[in-house]
Amino acid sequence: MFEYGNESLDRIEKIKKLKEAGVIVYANNYHWKQDISEVAKNNSNLKEVEAFQESGAEKKYQIAGRLMSYKSHGKLAFAKVMDQSGTLQICFMKDKVQFHTGKDLVDSLTIEGEEKSAYKISEKFINVWDYIWVKWDLFLTKHGELTLFVSEFQILSKAIRPLPEKFHWVTDQETLYRQRYLDMIMNDDSYQRFILRSKFVRALRDFYEENRFFEVETPVLWNAASGAAAAPFITHHNDFDEEYFLRISPETFLKRIMVWRFERVVEFTRNFRNEGSDPSHIQEFSAIEHYAAWWNFEDNMKFTEEMFEYIFAKVPELKKEVLVKDKAWVEKLVNFQTPWQRIDYVEGIKKVCGIDVSMYFIGDEEKLRADIKAAGVEFEGMNQMVVPTLIDYLFKKVLRPSIVGPAFVYNYPKTMQPLARQNDENPAIVEQFQLVVNGWEIIKAYSELIDPSVQKANFDAQAKAKEMWDEEATSWDDDFVFAMEYAMPPQSGWGMWIERVFSILTQQDNLRDVVLFPLMKSQKKDENKKEGN
Repeated sequence: MFEYGNESLDRIEKIKKLKEAGVIVYANNYHWKQDISEVAKNNSNLKEVEAFQESGAEKKYQIAGRLMSYKSHGKLAFAKVMDQSGTLQICFMKDKVQFHTGKDLVDSLTIEGEEKSAYKISEKFINVWDYIWVKWDLFLTKHGELTLFVSEFQILSKAIRPLPEKFHWVTDQETLYRQRYLDMIMNDDSYQRFILRSKFVRALRDFYEENRFFEVETPVLWNAASGAAAAPFITHHNDFDEEYFLRISPETFLKRIMVWRFERVVEFTRNFRNEGSDPSHIQEFSAIEHYAAWWNFEDNMKFTEEMFEYIFAKVPELKKEVLVKDKAWVEKLVNFQTPWQRIDYVEGIKKVCGIDVSMYFIGDEEKLRADIKAAGVEFEGMNQMVVPTLIDYLFKKVLRPSIVGPAFVYNYPKTMQPLARQNDENPAIVEQFQLVVNGWEIIKAYSELIDPSVQKANFDAQAKAKEMWDEEATSWDDDFVFAMEYAMPPQSGWGMWIERVFSILTQQDNLRDVVLFPLMKSQKKDENKKEGN
């Protein structure tokens, strides 16, 4: 995998020769760089190249970036330099250029006993993919292309490896995911997508700040896997000699913060869930989770609509109407114009298949399974599922496919969510909603349970489910209940998966297309499997 080809070996030899000649091949810094996009704005009243060679440069521009191409034409050489803001053509002319060694500006340099002019160094010792800086003035070529005439240049960093052969035509997504840095060099759409993701996240932070939320941080590693229904990643703490879990959700810690003084908190978090991989699921993902005192889940519905209106106004590259593929890859047009549809979870399922899912609790597995089958519905693995999982899969089978959205699906059975507050009028349901967009569940929120006695009972029920082999059941968290006994204010919590929302808004089919470096299976493991086969 890491062997060098002939071209890399040739580049290594050039680096060796330059170093022996006293050139600093890998620079310490470069502080005078101007963005190419800013330099390119100065494209009026330009002289012909011959004219400003005689009278001198009126302006001195200095750009730095990666060399994308180089073609020599006798006494002239044209190249392209790219930085984060754009690409610009540059021109080297024999006898009109000097080379900076990193220490001195020279007209020529002795390399292996032979005098090499600065122009010859540009021809023979810089390669495509090297980082360089160049300096002087702008002109227009006869073909009307804006070009920087080079009077000085320096190598800032030599590339040993060239771009893989035919990389322009690589369609293997695994290669693009593993070598995202190459993907972004050659695929501007990919690069622009990650620029847009940065703007999207910045807009979210601005929205929270304007709404008086405090940004906080909570532990990633803890001795209880609570906060969400998901299988955790487990690791061993050598010093404590105990098993610890990577965070599934920051929920219980954020609610601890709400015990006193803080009334609105938000965390931009990384979560980890040890579940299957597919285009809509990844094990490590970015999320936002917030808690607001004095709110209930309906307040968070309003807040969510306001958030999206703010994002579309702040990031105009994102459009309210997008085509979204559902779990069966059926594409539908989704319009994010508010207000959004509201669908009762319990009533919706009951209307479709006649089952009132709010009437089933842990221990009622056999009855619920029989009722589901009697309604003509079956799904893989249902004979091993406990009640919360059966209800979830039933929803995904009979109701979710019909929702285009955006839609707030609200009022969930109590057994589905051990951390949510039950409804005062109907204790069989909890005040929870999820935002559903053509089969994608992208936001979850609920009125928070703040009664410690009810929380204990819910944790006990989850422990029973875990004993029945429900690996996604929420774990007991003694410290969380202990904190709750000091009293928490009425509040509502809210969580959003950033990759899911952003992939929908940018019409990407796979979450990995909006993650710079998605987790991949070890290449060595793959190679060993092939050898074994």
